[in-house]
Amino acid sequence: MRASRRLTPARLGPRDVLHVGSAGLRSRPMRVFLSALGIAIGIATMIAVVGVSSSSQAKLLRELDKLGTNMLVVTPGQSMFSGQDTKLPKEAPGMVSRMEGVESVGTTGDVAQSVRRSENIPKEETGGIGLKAAKDDLLETLRARMQKGTWLNGATGRYPSVVLGNVSAERLGITEPGQQVFIGGRYFTVIGILDPIPLAPEIERSALVGWEAAEQLLGFDGHPTAIYERSADDRVAEVRGLIAPTAHPQAPSTVSVSDPSAALQAKAATEGAFSTLLLGLGGIALLVGGVGVANTMIISVLERRHEIGLRRSLGATKGQVRIQFVTESLLLSGLGGLAGIALGAAATAAYAHAGDLPWVVPLWAVTGGFASTLAIGTLAGLYPAVRAARLSPTLALQAG
Repeated sequence: MRASRRLTPARLGPRDVLHVGSAGLRSRPMRVFLSALGIAIGIATMIAVVGVSSSSQAKLLRELDKLGTNMLVVTPGQSMFSGQDTKLPKEAPGMVSRMEGVESVGTTGDVAQSVRRSENIPKEETGGIGLKAAKDDLLETLRARMQKGTWLNGATGRYPSVVLGNVSAERLGITEPGQQVFIGGRYFTVIGILDPIPLAPEIERSALVGWEAAEQLLGFDGHPTAIYERSADDRVAEVRGLIAPTAHPQAPSTVSVSDPSAALQAKAATEGAFSTLLLGLGGIALLVGGVGVANTMIISVLERRHEIGLRRSLGATKGQVRIQFVTESLLLSGLGGLAGIALGAAATAAYAHAGDLPWVVPLWAVTGGFASTLAIGTLAGLYPAVRAARLSPTLALQAG
């Protein structure tokens, strides 16, 4: 007798798996679109949230890089015994500038005069604008830029001329250099308007006059109230530890030293903390989309029982039927994931353009988002695939 030969089912190659897995999608395009839309919305939300947060953070880091994190501000504090405000010595800026590691020093001093648009405005209506005496090197130390006009120098700093911060110029209604404001019983000519200075917002709300003019024309006592210091990046910590006793050797405990870049650094570090909630909402939308995919696949199994029975009767194994429907679910989720990535990236680009931000979509967000869609697609397709594989060929053909 001839030995009986055992028949083995034909193997499906990757191309065959892709063909049979996409057959159901091609025959029902509208259902595919609606099912993939849920996945797309979830992924788009997640990509957009991460992208917007990363773009905002990139802007802050770029701003920090431009402004630098090597600036310290020295201000007078209060006496530990009397509780009264103290004053920095007049020699403090010079002593600080001679410290090892210090690159530049800028100084301001508060002047007890109001800044008004004209003499007809009451003195009490200051608009929150402070008047400060400023030394020539303040602009360089702050790394500030002029929006319009010029900065104070050795010549203009002796005469009734003033530079306005951008906020103070707006409050005074000054738009161009050459206009005048009323200070200390006389008119001062505006020679410049500053751009915003994130590391020194107090300067934005101030009017700045030359040190010499403040002493001669406005009764300024010459004591600095803020010393802005730039040091080498690798010497910041060392300078910070020595700057208080250097600025005021007799009473170093009354000196306050702050790092104005710390707030921006903290903001950059915590940027996107609120986006965790939105990421959670995106994840929920993604899960809802996965449920929609699972529902679509179950309906597809019920509608295609005749097809399943025919394939099983022609020799397809349960494993091949399972692979077919899992592949179909993966393709459906993958299409939604790709559409969601495109939508999320487009939303981030629109937000970045509107806010003048750099467009940043982290690679980990794209790869992680797409991987999560494939994982959800696999999970959503498992039950329908197992259910399809368990169908009896005879009963399935009878149902068709």
